[in-house]
Amino acid sequence: MSAVPKKEIRVAAGVIEDAAGRILIAQRSAEADQGGLWEFPGGKIEPGETPFDALRRELMEEIGIAVDGAEPMLVVRHAYPRQRVILEIFRVRKFSGEARGCLGQPIRWVGADDLVDFRFPAANRFIVAAARLPFHYPIVDDVAGDLSAMRRHFRRLVAGGFSLIQLRAKTLERAVYRSFAQECIDCCAGSNVRLILNAEPELAVELGAAGVHLTSARLNSLSSRPLDNKFWVAASCHDAGELEKAESLRLDFAVFGPVLPTRSHPASAPLGWERFSECLQAVNLPVYALGGLAAEHLVRARSAGAWGIAGIRGFSGS
Repeated sequence: MSAVPKKEIRVAAGVIEDAAGRILIAQRSAEADQGGLWEFPGGKIEPGETPFDALRRELMEEIGIAVDGAEPMLVVRHAYPRQRVILEIFRVRKFSGEARGCLGQPIRWVGADDLVDFRFPAANRFIVAAARLPFHYPIVDDVAGDLSAMRRHFRRLVAGGFSLIQLRAKTLERAVYRSFAQECIDCCAGSNVRLILNAEPELAVELGAAGVHLTSARLNSLSSRPLDNKFWVAASCHDAGELEKAESLRLDFAVFGPVLPTRSHPASAPLGWERFSECLQAVNLPVYALGGLAAEHLVRARSAGAWGIAGIRGFSGS
């Protein structure tokens, strides 16, 4: 007997952000499917509605705000046991009215980094990650120079306002890398800068880094996520299979490339924008484009489906 096709539901939802940078979440009623979990407000897209029209209608009905402007954020596709859901997610920063639970549902304004403390439906985990991620992910790497050059690069990035930085250094001795990583982590203390180590997960925990960035080899060796959701866990991916592996391990985001020719990996054949975009169609997790890119490529990268841009030399401060 052939399987019964799953019902497909399209939903528009908003990551609503106030002037203080807090994000609004609402709690599902105990009687609802997945009752008691928290979610980003929104609802079903009705026949004939655009996703944006559905968003405006749902947010007025559910929480009493009028959406004055919203930016498409990401699309999440998720298969539950009885149905498939396509979530069209918008970032909402322009709205009027005071948010309230018009249907009696509890609502809360929370800091972006506090979202990991709440239980969401499975499809929402990608939204939680994206809501916390900046569009730029610079990398401090020893291919750009010696330890002194790396130190200068890191400090310029911090001064330049970049909030998520990866520290990668394949040629440094372990003790030197460890010492430099601790220096950078100490520099980030008390600021909004988060440092992710391209190293073994245990070192990230021991030194108090914000998380770990897995090489593709380390990614492929794992059968489960190596750290809990208090830490960022990301990975470098070079083909569609590795992107799918990163998503299956419930990682927070991936870096994918090279998209264009790059000086740091001249022997690597670039994907090109078309192939890059095709590979992203099969995954939901946020993905940064990497390889021969600079900050000004952000618009092109996002039109291809990327969350943002990662790179070594392509950022101001590098």
